[in-house]
Amino acid sequence: MTLLKSPPIYTPQSPTRPAKRTVGRSYQAIIAMTLITTIMGGGIGTRLATLQLVEGKQNVQEANRNRIRVIPKQPERGKILDRKGRILASSRLSHSVYVWPLAQRKTTWPRTLRRLSQLLNIPEAEIQNRMERAGYSSPYLLRVAWGLSREQVTALEEYSSELDGIVIDVETVRHYPNGKVASHVLGYTGEMNDEDLERRKDRGYRLGDVIGQMGAEAAFESQLRGEWGGQQVEVDGLGQVVQFLGTVPAKAGQDVRLTIDLEIQKAAEAALGDAQGAIVAIDPNNGAVLAMVSRPAFDPNIFSTRITEKTWAELQSADNPFVNRALQGFAPASTFKIVTTAAALESGKYSPYTVLGTFPYLTVGGIQFWDWNRAGFGPLDFAGAMAWSSDTFFYQIALGVGGPTLIEWTRKFGFGQKTGIELAGEEASGLVADETWKNLELGEDWYAGDSVNMSIGQGYLQASPLQVAVMFAVPANGGYRVKPHLLKDNEEAKNWRESLDLEPVTVDILQRGLRQVVTNGTGGAMNDPTLPPNAGKTGTAEDPPRLSHAWYGGYAPYDKPEIIVVAFGENSGGGGGAFAAPKVKQVLDAYFKMKNRQG
Repeated sequence: MTLLKSPPIYTPQSPTRPAKRTVGRSYQAIIAMTLITTIMGGGIGTRLATLQLVEGKQNVQEANRNRIRVIPKQPERGKILDRKGRILASSRLSHSVYVWPLAQRKTTWPRTLRRLSQLLNIPEAEIQNRMERAGYSSPYLLRVAWGLSREQVTALEEYSSELDGIVIDVETVRHYPNGKVASHVLGYTGEMNDEDLERRKDRGYRLGDVIGQMGAEAAFESQLRGEWGGQQVEVDGLGQVVQFLGTVPAKAGQDVRLTIDLEIQKAAEAALGDAQGAIVAIDPNNGAVLAMVSRPAFDPNIFSTRITEKTWAELQSADNPFVNRALQGFAPASTFKIVTTAAALESGKYSPYTVLGTFPYLTVGGIQFWDWNRAGFGPLDFAGAMAWSSDTFFYQIALGVGGPTLIEWTRKFGFGQKTGIELAGEEASGLVADETWKNLELGEDWYAGDSVNMSIGQGYLQASPLQVAVMFAVPANGGYRVKPHLLKDNEEAKNWRESLDLEPVTVDILQRGLRQVVTNGTGGAMNDPTLPPNAGKTGTAEDPPRLSHAWYGGYAPYDKPEIIVVAFGENSGGGGGAFAAPKVKQVLDAYFKMKNRQG
């Protein structure tokens, strides 16, 4: 490169004056130079002494930092196990290809990257972009593809003479031996995007790192991740590698044991089949999640190879398979009559011995609110109204207790807030509307008809299948709201639940009503002698103009519950008793058969 010289600087001179005395000027200059040299020499000597004697150790360390670098090696991710130690997610070996920016100068990389692009069928611009983001002086290996086929590895080896700085290595990638089973619980892993990197770079994450993207993989990332290792290398002043100095082994991540039971999970998967919806099974005593299924599902193994934008778009378009419907809000329908009953009895406005007439419909605010059978059921008490799911019975209850009381108890049962499960980023809070919400959102007051709709789980009310399971736990365990969780531990049940302080008579009426649903009500499909005595509740939620949602939640054994199962069919039609109850029965049947085998 040629440098242009600056033009000479012109400085105006003062007018000519008589010459001054110059005798002794040469001696003054010599003396001044001697003093300056002495002072400078002393300063340099002092600085050298400081560098060698005082800061010597620090400077050696700094020089080593500039000379010695580490090429990182990603650790093997910890396994995810079910409650009995069976593998749900592990790792397998796979070939990956890396670019080592230090291996070439920036000017010589384009030809190599062009050849690599051709061999891997990856857009050259994509590889180039990754190089520029990492920096051409980066000492780190930069992964550009993983899950290579045997043919790709062979092709890279054949053209190795043209691929200076391209490294093929064997690393571990995630493997899910059961395919789609529990995919929404487990989630998947994938490379960080720019936003992920910005949030995590202060925790040691680097461009190209693989992290948990959803489910347990994301929730337990810190345990599963492990600690990086790598190779120490010496580099020269140009950043070129001179020699390898040694290897620091990576430390594998911790294994994580979930509360999921693989056998029950598979039974729930089979029960739901291809129907769009969800099934949740929990322990009513401590909230441990035994199974969680959502449809449509996906195979997390697809993320163990490179996913193109086109493939990702195709996956997303198939009715949102990555949405965990077990954690999304829907109208809970008549399952919600559990809350309405508790609100009535605990408010003191209705006695446990209340009997009300039921009718084809009630007129409230000039609107006819019909019973589901369009005829009514005659006089009913609380248990009978639960058994037959009489709408007009619960309409009257709602009008008697009023909207604020019903809303208060709805929230006490856990609706309108996240349950506390570790998948918080994927969980919806649901909706429990009140007058303030209605004023803000719709510009309307709260009407009596809103309370009527709410009493049967319709209107401005949404709950997830998991929240509905938490609701069923209250009568099942004697009055406690549980906190659902996925991480298995040995804590006592009391640490996972809190009392709602229900009166014993309230719990008794709820239990008897839910039992009568099975013995002589809308849940007759569950009245099977091959199952232990059980209790439950049907629900059918209108969703016009689409088909209705179908619900059934149940628990068994009735006298000492061990498991709650909630089945939900999204726009399935058919009603809770016909569509959802048989699916719950299938899961309970698998659970008790497994229990009997194990003694």
